[in-house]
Amino acid sequence: MIKNVVVTGSAQGIGFNITNTFAKKGFRVFALDIKPQKFENSNIICYKVDLRKEEEIKDVFDKIKKEYGSLHILINNAAASGFHKSIYDITTEEFDNVISINLRGYFICAKEFIKANKGESYGRIINIASTRYNQNEAEWEAYGASKGGVVSLTNTLCVSLSETPITVNAISPGWIEVKDYDGLTDEDHKQHPSGRVGKPSDIARACLFFCEEENDFINGANLISDGGMTKKMIYI
Repeated sequence: MIKNVVVTGSAQGIGFNITNTFAKKGFRVFALDIKPQKFENSNIICYKVDLRKEEEIKDVFDKIKKEYGSLHILINNAAASGFHKSIYDITTEEFDNVISINLRGYFICAKEFIKANKGESYGRIINIASTRYNQNEAEWEAYGASKGGVVSLTNTLCVSLSETPITVNAISPGWIEVKDYDGLTDEDHKQHPSGRVGKPSDIARACLFFCEEENDFINGANLISDGGMTKKMIYI
């Protein structure tokens, strides 16, 4: 039986690669994004959704369930990933907007997925966090806080869903180059213990690993995929 997968933030970057990777593996993928999407694989069905709007999320999950049946996998990936602003200048509204997309949206999608998975013997929720949940730099308060919340949400959902077949895990990417990999310098690559900057496909393969049926004993994990950078002491 074909497994149904929801991927949020699928129009570009990591989400785009995850969507294509799962479709090529034979999954039916429902690609959710506020931006226009274009895929060539017939296994991909696109929906325009604003994750800040609860009713839009509920509506699309209801449509998918009615037309295609139960859902088996949710990959929460959408994020306001480029936003950073000085603590002296960021407004409460700007902070709220990041949290609304990066954390609240994940929570609502998880709730809708749990309902759409009811009665199934298999389920996976994968939340894309970031190494910035734990290590950060100035001016990334909103993004870092949202990703810390994602890791905490993952931990709690794992326990809350212990009476279901759903496992809940997170992946925290480090530097994943989504635009110009060939333009990176040797210095960019060599600063990583693994000897290279990450690619979106690294995260997609990690998602596939979590989704293997025999890997149901991995639950509540946060997989750091950063080429070893968070283990490297750097002195300035």
